[in-house]
Amino acid sequence: MKEKPEKAAVFEETYRDYLKQLADIDYLSRADILGGRTSGSELIINFYGKEYRVSARGITDPGGQKANFAICVVLCKYILGCPGKVMQDGTWVTYREFKDAGPLIGYFNANTNKTIESTFSGRMDLLTRASQRLAATPVEDDAAYDLSLMFKALPRIPVMLRFNDSDAEFPAQCAILFRQSAEQYLDMESLAIVGTFLAGNLIKC
Repeated sequence: MKEKPEKAAVFEETYRDYLKQLADIDYLSRADILGGRTSGSELIINFYGKEYRVSARGITDPGGQKANFAICVVLCKYILGCPGKVMQDGTWVTYREFKDAGPLIGYFNANTNKTIESTFSGRMDLLTRASQRLAATPVEDDAAYDLSLMFKALPRIPVMLRFNDSDAEFPAQCAILFRQSAEQYLDMESLAIVGTFLAGNLIKC
């Protein structure tokens, strides 16, 4: 389905504004703090295992095409909001525990936890296979979950997925966790995109 012309125009205007902001800073100097690398005038950053190239000229996906708008937003926010140093990870927290998450908690839960629960309830084998395709790393930490997986959303932003399958007494339960430091790299809207992108790609896989 194609975007409506007016929405496409807004997206394009926003995209161009981000590129202008990138042109006004030395984004290449932020590579080490963000866990990226440089190539010429491009800052290369992985998003869920795929390599994206960012410059003031544009943002391209692994195929060399203009990247998905939502991914462009996340990458630009990640670069523009770069802290002055690599932040300490901190503990694992849920999205609702971030101080500025309030207005988006309902959106986040509906499009991540609830979506994963309803899709993979009674189908944990499918969740496991889908996670493997997204290069997830199993986590063995004795947590009271049937499945714990680590994803690398961005170089400095890992995401933990914990899942309990449904049984005779309880429905399926999913928890998405971030390191406390995530809010030092991304605003809450971008962090919500990171979570919903994970849910959407698990379903696609």
